[in-house]
Amino acid sequence: MRHIISILLENEAGALSRVAGLFSARGYNIESLTVAPTEDPTLSRMTLVTHGSDEVIDQIIKQLNKLVDVVKLMDLTEGAHIEREMLLIKVKAVGPKRDEAARVAETFRARVLEATDTTYTIELTEVAEKLDAFIQALNGANILEVVRSGAMGIARGEKALRA
Repeated sequence: MRHIISILLENEAGALSRVAGLFSARGYNIESLTVAPTEDPTLSRMTLVTHGSDEVIDQIIKQLNKLVDVVKLMDLTEGAHIEREMLLIKVKAVGPKRDEAARVAETFRARVLEATDTTYTIELTEVAEKLDAFIQALNGANILEVVRSGAMGIARGEKALRA
């Protein structure tokens, strides 16, 4: 099963590598990973997506909690949460393909960030399934480059990951 684990950790050199090292040492895969400082400059928030059985995820959480850099963590998949991923995509936009790419972007409520004579660079923030559908819809547009952020998530309501 897919799990989104949100981790509050010390904003120090080596913290990210210790988390990644824990996964690689045990043969667990990280599907996506995002990390950035929080409103407290001494803390970073890491959002990690992985797959595993309940037993494997329990083991991962126990091991993560043992790391000195980890302040607190939460498995977002255990409760109601909001999840988003950002996509930047560059497509060839010449002739009739130009109008088609703009129409698809508008349909998905994506933003054209840059338009040159021959390309569009488009941004879309949504759930992963919608990003996949957007890429599929642009398939005939001659995709030049795709960049995805990986999942980010936050618990719904009053529940919050705080130190």
